[in-house]
Amino acid sequence: MSVEAREARQPWILLSPALTAVGLLLFVPLIFIVVYSFWLRTASGADQVGFFLDNWQEALTDRFYRDILISTLRIAAITTLVCALMGYPAAYFIARSRGNKAILLLLLMLPFWISYIIRTMSWINILGVSGALNTFLMWTGLISEPIQMLYNEPTVILGLVHFLLPFMILNVYVSLDGIDTTLEEAATSLGANRWEAFLQVTLPLSLPGLAAGGLLCFVLGAGTYITPLVLGGPGDAMFANLVFEAIITQLNWPLGSALSLMLLAVLGLLVAIYNRYLGMAQLMKGLG
Repeated sequence: MSVEAREARQPWILLSPALTAVGLLLFVPLIFIVVYSFWLRTASGADQVGFFLDNWQEALTDRFYRDILISTLRIAAITTLVCALMGYPAAYFIARSRGNKAILLLLLMLPFWISYIIRTMSWINILGVSGALNTFLMWTGLISEPIQMLYNEPTVILGLVHFLLPFMILNVYVSLDGIDTTLEEAATSLGANRWEAFLQVTLPLSLPGLAAGGLLCFVLGAGTYITPLVLGGPGDAMFANLVFEAIITQLNWPLGSALSLMLLAVLGLLVAIYNRYLGMAQLMKGLG
């Protein structure tokens, strides 16, 4: 073998452990899901092996699934918007702080040390009929009887914001931290006030981080099932709950596989659009 051939193969040899892990842990299970989606669940409860389009026809034509998918995307969009409005000022404060960035970032990372399920269920003790908020309001005399604040769509959005806000702050912070502060000073020296300097200099330069945080919050929000399961009511199910119900409760792997691939296709399209216009580099910075 020539030297050129050995040099050409060397990167692939070095990447082979990582590529093998990605193939076995990601692509092989995905292939199984694709295959399962074309099987058929019979009345006896057994899976009929073959190439059937019944699951895809049901998933794509049934109005029930379409409405839940639209509702899921709407909830994810509202959650992303709220995270952006709340996360940008927090990220700006951290990025412009002097001497205590490490402490602020540590405080921001603390929620990741606690289980997501525990963080979600903590809202039951806060907003429940006998929770902390109702107890405080009754103690102050503002209400005479407990208010039902759980098991509705606003509570689901609240739980998702609680879960996803750190992701938004981190992505925006990475973008803001990379902006040279002398640019704002240059804008003010040219006659702009601080607000105009922010709108014309800082905000446009930080938009890639905001977009990366928005994509991450939207995808994670649309794909979750724990939050609506714990904090939502019967009419607040999201699309991932349908997948969970089909696979875990009904043991209907073919239909659950088709539904999961349907959600994957929608979210994958959004990621592809983001990558086409903004690229994945900024998102990788925020995750790092």
